[in-house]
Amino acid sequence: RINMGNDSVKDKMKGGFNKAKGEVKDKVGDMADRTDMQAEGKKDKAKGEIQKDIGKAKDKFSDKD
Repeated sequence: RINMGNDSVKDKMKGGFNKAKGEVKDKVGDMADRTDMQAEGKKDKAKGEIQKDIGKAKDKFSDKD
């Protein structure tokens, strides 16, 4: 059995961080009328969501015997 517990936590933490970072960039880009920063923010948010989903999938996989 492969222990992915720590990996899944790391993925979920990184995902949460990237999502939050993306939110900030998106909002600041909107306020500063910087479409490049908004685009970066949206990219970071999407990356964060994917990382969180990977962490959740690892949790489900590691729960199976």
